[in-house]
Amino acid sequence: MIRALHRWPGLLAAVLFVVLSLSGAALSVFPAAERLSAPQAATGLSVATLATRIQSAYPGVEQIRRSRSGQITAYWFVDGAPGAAVIDPATGRGVGSGDPNPIKRWLTNLHRSLFLGDGGRIAMALGAATMLVLAVSGSVLVARRAGGWRRWFAPLRGPLSGRLHVEIARVAVLGLIMSSMTALWMSASTFDLLPIAASAPAFPSSVSNETGVALASIDLLVQTPVAELRDLNFPYPGDATDVFTLKTDQGTGYLDQGTGAALGWIDLTRSERVSETIYMLHTGEGAAFLGVVLGLIALGVPVLAATGVLVWMAGQRSKPQIPGNQPAAKAETILLVGSEGSSTWGFAATLHQALRAAGQTVHVTAMSGFDPTRHTRAQRFLILAATYGDGDAPASAKGFLDRMKALGTAPSVPVAVLGFGDRSYPEFCGFAKQIVLEAERQGWDMLLPFDTIDRQSPQEFARWGRLLGQALGINLELVHQPVLPATETLTLVSRRDYGAEMQAPTAILRFAVPRVSLWQRLTGQGFARFEAGDLLGIVPEGSSIPRLYSLASDRRDGFVEIVVKRQPSGLCSAQLTQLVPGDTAKGYVRRNPGFKPGRGGAPLILIGAGTGIGPLAGFIRANTRPRPIHLFFGMRHPETDFLYGQDLSDWQGQGRLTRLDTSASRAANPTYVQDVLRAERTEVARLIRDGARVMVCGGRGMAAGVADALADILKPMGLTPHALRAEGRYVEDIY
Repeated sequence: MIRALHRWPGLLAAVLFVVLSLSGAALSVFPAAERLSAPQAATGLSVATLATRIQSAYPGVEQIRRSRSGQITAYWFVDGAPGAAVIDPATGRGVGSGDPNPIKRWLTNLHRSLFLGDGGRIAMALGAATMLVLAVSGSVLVARRAGGWRRWFAPLRGPLSGRLHVEIARVAVLGLIMSSMTALWMSASTFDLLPIAASAPAFPSSVSNETGVALASIDLLVQTPVAELRDLNFPYPGDATDVFTLKTDQGTGYLDQGTGAALGWIDLTRSERVSETIYMLHTGEGAAFLGVVLGLIALGVPVLAATGVLVWMAGQRSKPQIPGNQPAAKAETILLVGSEGSSTWGFAATLHQALRAAGQTVHVTAMSGFDPTRHTRAQRFLILAATYGDGDAPASAKGFLDRMKALGTAPSVPVAVLGFGDRSYPEFCGFAKQIVLEAERQGWDMLLPFDTIDRQSPQEFARWGRLLGQALGINLELVHQPVLPATETLTLVSRRDYGAEMQAPTAILRFAVPRVSLWQRLTGQGFARFEAGDLLGIVPEGSSIPRLYSLASDRRDGFVEIVVKRQPSGLCSAQLTQLVPGDTAKGYVRRNPGFKPGRGGAPLILIGAGTGIGPLAGFIRANTRPRPIHLFFGMRHPETDFLYGQDLSDWQGQGRLTRLDTSASRAANPTYVQDVLRAERTEVARLIRDGARVMVCGGRGMAAGVADALADILKPMGLTPHALRAEGRYVEDIY
């Protein structure tokens, strides 16, 4: 809801915001320019002295006005011709034209009303209201992304457009809230919607009927410093019944032109003072520095608008295109999808198409948008759920279990749950299993028994489809063709080989970074942005299923690097390990935000074995600050399998790697990485007490052994690997 409230008003009003912000930024310059260019009155100079000087220079003076910036302007008539000049208070003489600046006037009319009169003022008021909604909703979204209000300025990750959007918002949001609120107040004041009492005293009923009083003898003018003057209006020449009118920061009063006596005075009302303060906060007049700050903030609005549109467009491009998707309130079958990438969405599109062909009305949506109140005609729910990490919800299913638990009672229509995963992982379809357990706890009727799809098998999906068709009483044949992700051509530039003597050929492959388009640079897509720990998907020849390898480099390194071990029956690894410089492969980048070292100075404990050294080497290479990093690396034999051996030595010398401990399982005295951890338990415990983050990369067997060793080390401290994982201080990338 908050995201939609932020997205749609922003998209619809983007052009109006750009006009408002650019004109406002330009107008913010004028108060500061006036403050710097206009001669300022000396401290203690009285209005009486200033008026006397100006009257001597311009005997026909009618009005003396002081702006909030301190600029003094005099207006007069000489021989029936008007004149105006900016005044030097020290002499009372003009130093520049007093005519209004035509550029400022044009910008003011544009900013206030788009040159459309009251209709334009209403449009601008609506724009200010929308800006306020965007600023408040955006603040909530920024706090969510950063992890709470206290982490407002926490480092960000993600595409450049999204990060730039949030970074500008974090700095500008308070100014935007203030500008939009003050604009709304001023608009309401313009249309007399606010109860602002005017402070104008009644015109005096009797005067001395005399003229010619010396300005220097009028006590109130003598007592009033120029710094408090708003304007002084002179009596009409030859009219003995007219009076001086004095307006100051304190109020308004009348002075007799014959005696100088005060004939009436009234202070500014509280509402007037509030209105003037709001005017100052909005325009910067009277607070030149604030005006410049607000102008700089306003310049961020066009960037926010542009990056907001880019973020929206990137989101639209990443969404699966499902033709004929029915509205939620009209569909009989609700298909909920939980996917980390796009593969499960592809299966959902196939199922949607087949159900439509069978005469069903179907609505497909992300699990994160689950809301039973919207599905008024639903007769069944079908849930297709992948699993992220160790049984966690994938990206499009965040918050789904919480929404299920909040229901209290299950919907009256049945549900079928289909899990997607890789059976080689311990938590195979773990998230989908949690959904089934919660559904059973609530008493939700099951349309079909829980089922799973291993490694995106089209055959298993077709089998499940036939079971679903039987339950629905229709003929349902699911023929799924996996949609290959968009790939780029990667050219190998170098390779380093290891492990041949141990019958475990392994290579560090370095590819050139493919060319990226301007759109990719702006949105952070493809190879425009990648980091060590992200995944490189390689689509081997003769297969439609990509294989994923952890990246050992980031974009700033200027190359794409992975570590590949040839598997006995591995199609992709065989093709990659046969490449020679100049050969090419097809690949793409997949983000892996769950396996990153994070920012800050807390120590890192990196633990890897075999090809698991890849992303860990990338983290060390990028550690230029430097941050304490302790690496525990397991290999087969130090003479043939010491991946990145020379690099690690160099990085130690450069201070990027604090300490290196190795183990070799095929050496004369075989040891494993978990054995080294136990041997260094005192140092490991000290690092963890100091807030260290533990990162493990490698095979499942190694990861299980490391977890057992850490459990033994942490037990005396009252900690467990599970507790560290819950704090985000223990992460794994295992295969």
